[in-house]
Amino acid sequence: MDAGLIPTGELKPVTGTPFDFTKATAIGERIDADDEQIKLGHGYDHNWVLDATGGKLALAADVFEPSSGRVLQVLTTEPGIQFYTSNFLDGSVKGKSGVSYGKHAALCLETQHFPDSPNHPDFPTTELKPKQKYHTVTVFKFSTR
Repeated sequence: MDAGLIPTGELKPVTGTPFDFTKATAIGERIDADDEQIKLGHGYDHNWVLDATGGKLALAADVFEPSSGRVLQVLTTEPGIQFYTSNFLDGSVKGKSGVSYGKHAALCLETQHFPDSPNHPDFPTTELKPKQKYHTVTVFKFSTR
C-alpha cells in the first residue's frame, strides 16, 4: 500500500518478512518491525493473498490464544483476507466492564476480494453484471485446545 493506505497493486511474497505467518508466530512479535509496510499501516492493515481455492471453502487463518486455549479458524471461498490490528485505537473507547480498547489490543480478519480490484486488472474481478449472482461463504469456527 502507499502512504495513503491505498493498494499499489504490487503483490509481495511474505517469506522472511514481518508478514510471514506461515508458521505459528505471536501476532505482536513483529508488529513494530523496521518495515516500510508496517510503518505505513502503523501495524498490520494488509490483504493477504490466499492460495487459490477455486471458490472452494478453504482455511484462511488459524489463530490460537495460548493462555485461554481459545482457537479461531477462518475458512472462506474468497481469494484474500484483510488482517487489521486496531492500529488507531487510543484507549478512549471503552468496552465491557469499562475496559479501554488500545492500539494493537484486538485484531480483525476480513475475508474479501483484493482491495481496489477494479483498478488492478490482474486482481480477481469484482465486477457483477446484471442478472449475475454473487455468492461467497465464510465460516468463523471457534473452539478450544
